[in-house]
Amino acid sequence: MCPTATVPPWRGGNTLEAPGDSPRRVCAFRAPLFTGRYGISVSAVSSAVELRAPGPRGIPPLFARLIDDASLFHPHNAAVPEAVDSHLRARAGEYSGMLGPLLCQASRLAELITELAKAKPDRPVPLSLVCDNGLGGVPKALSIIEDRQELLALERVEMPAPSDVDDVWLERVSEFVPEDVVRVVEPRRGEGWLDGVRRVAEHGCSPKLRAGGQTYESFPGVDVVADFLTVVSTLDVPFKTTSGMPRAVRHTDPETGFPHHGFLNLLVATARSLSGQDIHEALASTDSAALAKEARSLSKEAANAVRSVFGTYGSSSLDGPVTELNELELL
Repeated sequence: MCPTATVPPWRGGNTLEAPGDSPRRVCAFRAPLFTGRYGISVSAVSSAVELRAPGPRGIPPLFARLIDDASLFHPHNAAVPEAVDSHLRARAGEYSGMLGPLLCQASRLAELITELAKAKPDRPVPLSLVCDNGLGGVPKALSIIEDRQELLALERVEMPAPSDVDDVWLERVSEFVPEDVVRVVEPRRGEGWLDGVRRVAEHGCSPKLRAGGQTYESFPGVDVVADFLTVVSTLDVPFKTTSGMPRAVRHTDPETGFPHHGFLNLLVATARSLSGQDIHEALASTDSAALAKEARSLSKEAANAVRSVFGTYGSSSLDGPVTELNELELL
């Protein structure tokens, strides 16, 4: 009999749930390989479990709850009142099925609660708490959230790892964060960082890939991302990315000269990684039509398998990705 695990709403191991859904018990392992309409063999999720998205518009499984609201972070750096207003409007909008939780720094949690109390949402807002004041601040933050469950529904806790991702630190993470909350850990890139990615997963945490930032060095090259995908495609936990992917397709910012990865590139590359095909070509491509065609050809089962590996990514805007995906006829 297959082992089971409680899967929180975004946890891509076997399912993505709509906001407000209760965690369900699902098979903790991936199903055997299958060959879908895409013509490749990829790891499938159980046919009894599929991606479901809320909202008035049905969202294809490949994009359901794909986008975390990172408007409080660079480059938008929104004020909390603005972020709350835009998030609640997006959650009530036509494309709410694409929206994941609101990302908020622990240092801004009190202000977030104040603004939500003013806004009086009709249901708790899904939250991913980003620890910007150290692991030691987690218990207090969790206690505050627990006292305001009418406003916030904690889905994840995210944090950067120390330079050495050691077992003792990861065990402390597990002790501080409840089992029903997804733990997301960002190993620092550098020599041996993929060992850190594996170690994070071994402790039941989801690895985070930083795809950009405010310096050229913050943007990982195609080879770095390809190596990362090769590793995470074999793990039992999904990954997420943060920063640096404002658009669907790879491009160079004309003002900064920074080379940005595209979230559509990453989705297609993940599908290829699962089937043993060339990842580098998909990551490096700037051909939006070709990438869209490849994504469109994925069966529902293949899309579910991709999202069991690639959980979510952070974006400061929902409108931009929606516009691009509509232009590419993917929604």
